[in-house]
Amino acid sequence: MNKQIIVPEIDGFYGAYYPNKKPSDKAMIIMLGDSSDDRLAASGAKWIHELGCHALAMSPSKKDYGHHNYPIERFGSAITFLKDRGIRKIGIAGASTTGMLALVAASYYPEITLTIAMSPSDFVMEGFYRDGKDGMTERPGDNESTVTWKGEPLPYLPYAYRHPEYWQKIQEESKAGRDMVASRKMFDESERRHPLKEEERIKIENIKGHIVFAGAEDDVLWDTCKYIRRMEERLSEKQHDCTYLSLIYEHGTHFVFPESLLKIMLPVGADLMTLIFKAGREYPKECKAVREDIDIKLREIITEW
Repeated sequence: MNKQIIVPEIDGFYGAYYPNKKPSDKAMIIMLGDSSDDRLAASGAKWIHELGCHALAMSPSKKDYGHHNYPIERFGSAITFLKDRGIRKIGIAGASTTGMLALVAASYYPEITLTIAMSPSDFVMEGFYRDGKDGMTERPGDNESTVTWKGEPLPYLPYAYRHPEYWQKIQEESKAGRDMVASRKMFDESERRHPLKEEERIKIENIKGHIVFAGAEDDVLWDTCKYIRRMEERLSEKQHDCTYLSLIYEHGTHFVFPESLLKIMLPVGADLMTLIFKAGREYPKECKAVREDIDIKLREIITEW
């Protein structure tokens, strides 16, 4: 599969462009994996190709899963990059933190007319690093947002804990629930200590085209279904010209990915992604059924878009 590596110094953003061999005027910006040219990103591009679109993978930098002060303008540069290649329709898809990022980007750029957010939050998260400082896998930034606009950090929900307590609390919660990673209680505590403010919420009413929210009640990273319902309520209260579909399931864990995408990523066993969570081990059939349902719906939506 052909790809073109893109660097900020030349094109204004870091990413990898995977052009479809078949002619198309549609492209999806995807944010999967630690880097735009790793296995997860390439697998996502292959899946997007099957649906008749070009794929543009984006990430903050090479091999960096941290998100801190990521310029939203990079999505504007990516849109220009795609338009210069004859792309007429531009969509965006993200999962987990990048599910939030997809919503933020789409709220700033009306050129994006299909937004897929899997396990997203409805607010801008505080920035975080994954640099292994003091032996901790992850740590919060120092008064940094996940994203910036015109050089200024967007208002964000601050984490309840600072370094090193932040990761220690995640480890405690993970061990108690028998999950590889869990932080739902930490996010709940963050909102308890700092009730969410309007300026920290994602302005989803500004998004154009169609939005797909997907999440599971048994998500132990954060209460994404609560966040999705709050976004539904927001859209019911504010003027908007987008349509949306909420895919909320009892089971599915944090990884509510399309089943066929996971099979490309993990040919030897797509279930491995959910088995790292207690809920995935207890309800494997239900989780797989959710992934299959999401697969059918997203394929139909992207194909018809």
